[in-house]
Amino acid sequence: MGYEVKTKETDNSVIEFIEAVDSPQKREDAYKLLDIFTETTGYEAKMWGPSIIGFGSYHYKYPTGHEGDSMLVGYSPRKAKISLYFATGDTKREELLKNFGKHTTGKACVYINKVADIDENVLKALINQSVAFLRETYPVK
Repeated sequence: MGYEVKTKETDNSVIEFIEAVDSPQKREDAYKLLDIFTETTGYEAKMWGPSIIGFGSYHYKYPTGHEGDSMLVGYSPRKAKISLYFATGDTKREELLKNFGKHTTGKACVYINKVADIDENVLKALINQSVAFLRETYPVK
């Protein structure tokens, strides 16, 4: 039995998903992020799994032989915080995050409370950096 990637791209509506976000503030931020991510990546937003809005995709293959597809970057307006998904394993991320504003980091995510807490130009730099890093690490065949 192969390892199954939980987060797959779906045909669900991104707008419907954002409209269903309870908090008006989170909803507003989700739209703001939609604009920033779309503009910065040039990709159309797609739902990945039930709650992640992703942009672009890449195919990865690990030395273990495990392979799959994932989004390049994305975000999720969750109840507690907004999760931002950037490339993992990118060392330049730490440098950029120093000037990002109020945030916390997890293994694969950066968490923010609201868009007003962060520097949008740094967010754009983080998005561009992630896309560049993934394109370099996993070149499109």
